[in-house]
Amino acid sequence: MITLALSKGRIFDDTLPLLRAAGIEVLEDPEKSRKLIIGTSRPDVRVVLVRASDVPTYVQQGGADLGVAGLDVLLEHDSHGLYRPLDLHIARCRLSVAVRADFDYATAVRQGSRIRVATKYTQLARQHFAAKGVHVDLIKLYGSMELAPLTGLADAIVDLVSTGSTLKANQLVEVERIMDISARLVVNQAALKLKREPLRTLIQAFEAATAGTPA
Repeated sequence: MITLALSKGRIFDDTLPLLRAAGIEVLEDPEKSRKLIIGTSRPDVRVVLVRASDVPTYVQQGGADLGVAGLDVLLEHDSHGLYRPLDLHIARCRLSVAVRADFDYATAVRQGSRIRVATKYTQLARQHFAAKGVHVDLIKLYGSMELAPLTGLADAIVDLVSTGSTLKANQLVEVERIMDISARLVVNQAALKLKREPLRTLIQAFEAATAGTPA
């Protein structure tokens, strides 16, 4: 049995065409089912549904043989023990800094200054501002990030941005792009040895499905 860890939402939806290209159909819609383990058209492949931030842990610890996770999650998580064979070029977005439209970010981040930043990506935010010589007081939040600057909780946020429409609706502006993000295929290294052929076949099918996709 091959177990694939996925999170609900955009990554799940964007992975379905790749699975179909590999000849695998997921048998149930996770939005309409309470099941956390879903079968597929192949009896030897199943999907487990976990939180996006838990995908690396499930794969690293052997709860799943492989999974799909955003680069943001992988970099924030200690994922050194994972094999990352493919950029799947799906679930694309960017990790950025955003502030209130009336906030003078350029002045606030002069070298040696100090600002308050709200984010769930504390490791990535710390690394980014440290490289700029800016001291940060990090406030860890898990949702409604846009509220932090509006309520005075923080000067800035570090969050994922796709279209930018949520920022605009809340009178925030994107002032700095930290990195581009896309989803990656991650594989448990022990499973790659124990289930070498079926996993290699699946990885090659994913690779073929993403071939020619613009970087």
